[in-house]
Amino acid sequence: MIVGDMNPDQGKITMGDTVKPIYVDQSRDDLDNSKTVFEMCGDGQEEINLGGRWVNTRAYCSWYNFKGSDQSKKVGDLSGGERNRLQLARALKAGGNLLMLDEPTNDLDVDTLRCLEDAINAFAGSTMVVSHDRWFLDRVATHILAFEGDSKVSFFEGSYSDYEADRRERVGSNLLPTRVKFRKLAGM
Repeated sequence: MIVGDMNPDQGKITMGDTVKPIYVDQSRDDLDNSKTVFEMCGDGQEEINLGGRWVNTRAYCSWYNFKGSDQSKKVGDLSGGERNRLQLARALKAGGNLLMLDEPTNDLDVDTLRCLEDAINAFAGSTMVVSHDRWFLDRVATHILAFEGDSKVSFFEGSYSDYEADRRERVGSNLLPTRVKFRKLAGM
């Protein structure tokens, strides 16, 4: 809803005038398999504008670990982790102050994962991450918005480990989710 892909059932979402969202989804549907990494990163241009600073596109590609001949690879031939890196590179060149990442650790190797963690921790804006990777959340999260089941949502200030300890204290040792119960439909 924040990026405008869906509309709320009721009410409205108002974005602040200074908020500029950057969204990286896990589907990577906007990548063109017939283009090269270089073409996708720089839209075919030798230089790209990063917030008023012109950067050589090949240098920019290398920031995301696409070096040398990797920049000539067709997007359709990339591994899942490479596609994820390319998606990040494309999204981040637009600039913004609200970074929204949907399952960003999918298919990433350890080195790229570490770079992503460092980049999030150094990001000057706010970051919203949807992830099942508890270790990753422990390294980057300062607040947790947890959907705990039975339509219960908890907001917690702290890391994932701190949240998990708090939840264990609140719920007890039974941390397993409970199955949602639905009414039977009439005539079934």
